[in-house]
Amino acid sequence: MSKTFNLEAEVRDLAARRDIYDALCRYMRGQDRLDPVLHRSAFHDGAYVDCGLMNGTADEFVAFAQGFLAGMGGSQHIIGQVQIDLRGDEASGEVYFYAWHRMVEDGAPKDLLVAGRYVDEYACRNGAWRIVKRRELVDWARTDPAADGFLGKNPGVLRGGRRGEDFSQKRNWDK
Repeated sequence: MSKTFNLEAEVRDLAARRDIYDALCRYMRGQDRLDPVLHRSAFHDGAYVDCGLMNGTADEFVAFAQGFLAGMGGSQHIIGQVQIDLRGDEASGEVYFYAWHRMVEDGAPKDLLVAGRYVDEYACRNGAWRIVKRRELVDWARTDPAADGFLGKNPGVLRGGRRGEDFSQKRNWDK
């Protein structure tokens, strides 16, 4: 038996997946650029987050994560595969992630690498898809000595910034 194609339903489905993915990207970018407003925009009011190191409201989590990451020299969170199950104005998802964090441990620069998954619940409220529940699961982590030989040998390489100092935030093109 063939499945009936419904263009309107397909467009709604694709738009929901796009908007959920955009919320996921705002979450990651808000963390890495230390932008709490962008970070918080990934969540609906009343959202709950459990990252293992703390659990609470979205506001409590964003304050915690921004403070935690601000103590590091940098971070980069990368989204892997994203599985979303849509049910009208609600959805569930699992998001794979890989994260790098520059930290200092025992006076030496270290790279903390963490890989895991976010298990999420999403909702569309007032036309906006955002996270309403998030639990972070860590599948593996490791800490290695920092290895920035390439950057030391190539001082002209443009580096990422935080707190509004990143090129992508300023876009101050010289030419």
